[in-house]
Amino acid sequence: MAGVMWVQWYATVLRQEGFALSVTEIAPVALRYGATKYQVHRNQDDRYRITQMTWCESKDDWYRYWDGPEMMEFRARNSGRFQIPITYWWHDELAAGELGPEVPAEPEGEPAPEPQAAA
Repeated sequence: MAGVMWVQWYATVLRQEGFALSVTEIAPVALRYGATKYQVHRNQDDRYRITQMTWCESKDDWYRYWDGPEMMEFRARNSGRFQIPITYWWHDELAAGELGPEVPAEPEGEPAPEPQAAA
């Protein structure tokens, strides 16, 4: 079943800006491992709390990314910029939706009639 993995990063003191940028740079790599979507959020009330979300068809796709060489290097390179332990949770996605440019927020009215040719 498809789901989303939530990773709760917590940056160390005075490192939240640089670490948040680093997380936004590594998050798209998950797409190479079968993820279908990713997001990175930073809490406005607690600027040290950074949440990384990765949508995958299976936990196997997630673990190939998480245990892959890029993420291992990321964690080693950023050691000292985030607190340990790193917590993450798999969530089953039950429903989702969003508005996009192709979906109008309000229904369109009846189309204007085509002009009739003079007889």
